[in-house]
Amino acid sequence: MAVEATLATAFGAGILSFVSPCVLPLVPPYLGFLAGVSLDELTGTDDQAAARARVFNAALAFVLGFSTVFIALGAASTFVGQLLQSQLAILGPIAGAIVILMGLHFLGVFRINLLFREARFHIDKKPAGLIGAYLVGLAFAIGWTPCIGPILGVIMGIAATESTVYQGVILLAFYAAGLGVPFLLAALFAGPFLRFMKDFRRHMASVERVMGAFLVTTGVLFITGHMSTFSFWLLDTFPVLASIG
Repeated sequence: MAVEATLATAFGAGILSFVSPCVLPLVPPYLGFLAGVSLDELTGTDDQAAARARVFNAALAFVLGFSTVFIALGAASTFVGQLLQSQLAILGPIAGAIVILMGLHFLGVFRINLLFREARFHIDKKPAGLIGAYLVGLAFAIGWTPCIGPILGVIMGIAATESTVYQGVILLAFYAAGLGVPFLLAALFAGPFLRFMKDFRRHMASVERVMGAFLVTTGVLFITGHMSTFSFWLLDTFPVLASIG
């Protein structure tokens, strides 16, 4: 499979996970909780520089936490994929069918209750601290899997087809970066981000439909065995992707 296009797809999938309805609305309270500051402190003028530094450092530890889990999943996916290499012709269509079902859920054709389940933490005034923020990041990766799992599952499915564990690790690292970079930007520019959130909330239904379309398309590619063809098409259409990785 075309490596650059695959990494770009993983990074884009991470961004799509970030703007999903189960992640994006919770970013502001998470930022405040991780650093032990209020939303007013994030946007106010009193000691704003110090507040921003605390928020960014905590956000970085949080991102490292969930990245650890996702990268481990990438290694595990590739390892299992290698063990099942002889069965990929059968497992590919099955995985594609599951991904299509999840896509139809986000498109609103029907609803799968499991995908509404997520582990949320009670936000209080106690700061998490850097170690605590890292541990919360670990828990985030596990607790939110039912909600972001459909997109994450697609990237893990691609990782399962890679020839080495290293490639699977890199693939999930790019996914984690796609999810983590916007989170860090939100920490750096909390004021503009909160203003953006007020306007963006009304577009959440459209984001769900985009997620659904992405999943259905990917599922069809899995079933038809055209994922590699799609990757090469991306490279031909967007040559800049060749500079990635």
